Amino acid sequence: MDNFLQTIDPIVKAINKQLWGWPMMIILIGFGLLSTLYLGFPQFKKSKLGWDNSFGQIFKRDKSNKEGSMSSFQSLATAVAAQVGTGNIGGVAGAILTGGPGAIFWMWITALVGMGTIFVEALLAQKYRQTRNGELVAGPAFYLSQGLKNHNLGGFGKFLAGAFSVLIIVALGFIGNMTQSNSIASVMTEAFNIPHLPIGIALAVASALIFIGGMSRIGKFAELVVPIMAFIYFIAAIVIIVTYSSHLVPTLKLIFEEAFKTEAVVGGVAGYSIRTAIRYGVARGLFSNEAGMGSTPNSHGVADVPHPVVQGSVAMIGVFIDTMVVCTATALIILVTESYKVEGIAGAQITMQAFNTAIPGIGGKFLAIALLFFAFTTVIGWYYFGEANIKYLFKSPIAVRIYQILVFGFIIIGTVLEIGFVWELADLFNGLMVIPNIIGLYILVKEAKKLTEDYDYQIKNGEALHYHYQYESLH
Repeated sequence: MDNFLQTIDPIVKAINKQLWGWPMMIILIGFGLLSTLYLGFPQFKKSKLGWDNSFGQIFKRDKSNKEGSMSSFQSLATAVAAQVGTGNIGGVAGAILTGGPGAIFWMWITALVGMGTIFVEALLAQKYRQTRNGELVAGPAFYLSQGLKNHNLGGFGKFLAGAFSVLIIVALGFIGNMTQSNSIASVMTEAFNIPHLPIGIALAVASALIFIGGMSRIGKFAELVVPIMAFIYFIAAIVIIVTYSSHLVPTLKLIFEEAFKTEAVVGGVAGYSIRTAIRYGVARGLFSNEAGMGSTPNSHGVADVPHPVVQGSVAMIGVFIDTMVVCTATALIILVTESYKVEGIAGAQITMQAFNTAIPGIGGKFLAIALLFFAFTTVIGWYYFGEANIKYLFKSPIAVRIYQILVFGFIIIGTVLEIGFVWELADLFNGLMVIPNIIGLYILVKEAKKLTEDYDYQIKNGEALHYHYQYESLH
């Protein structure tokens, strides 16, 4: 087995280097720019709509939604649960280490255009959602198979949908959840000296209690935990930044200056420059907020809303929270404490060093607990995305039970493995699942335009919002 891994590991790494290189970033950023311009800057025009229908609904008494669906906020919380994970802690640190502080600026730019991409994904997921065994299911598999059929590309659409479903189940449901459980076990062992295997069993049991409850329990869990998780981490970040307030303005200045450095300066592996800043800032932004990957439409598509544009606007808030709030908080903590300059550490260790520097004694333990919640909520979100695609491939409820059992096994195995190669596999499958989704988005973006026009027409004419799922052009 070791010989096999030694043989295949460099092959997988070489593929990932190309897969997550400039072509992938150009394709994803290109679609983000296309959707932004073509749809009339929804990031700005529809942002208030998104806030009003997500966090604006938290304290309203009437939170009822149709049977077999989620509320708009539950769908957002499930999406954010998946988006906010170990990448927000270790991935941001890695981007700074290799791309320099300027990488953060390009991460922000990526999030801005990514909001346009996820707006389109959510609209299409809403339009082409279906009901299976009394519950709504949605996502790229459905809009690829049905949407491309409407463009006389039915066979091609089914092929893309099938490929996407298999890839997301493997990438997130199995391999991805192994990486998350491994991250949890590693930090909990380091911070509290708890053995890995008991952590794995506890995670599997806790996951089972949520998974078996179906969509309703997953939505309620995400709705409760995600806001608390993000709020506590954000408050901790504010405390640290206030403590280092004299460093804040110079840090922000550094981010903008190094985002446009034309000549490499000492730092990272080969020096920081505008090229490395863009390379790692864009890659981290895309990987963290998942815009274009096709993951979060699986939850946004099942939201009970009067019109797809409402949930598309809410979906954009998820990208904002993930990148502009959580990733930025992590980045500022690392930069103001200068933990990225400490030699011999990388990834999450850099972030832990920052917390230990800012809050001696308990900073590292706080980060371990934060990572526990970040990674565990990602497990829940990624499981749900995989389940939606199991339902696309197999109509029998038995398939879902088999999938659940397999996920429990992968969660436990992930805590006891040396996970380096598994992370490479996760990167590989994550990258591969982008390809069928992004092809579909380029073909179907005109439908998102029509849906946006339909919404704007109803608002302009004072009509009660409604949407019939056999949409026809207004013209």
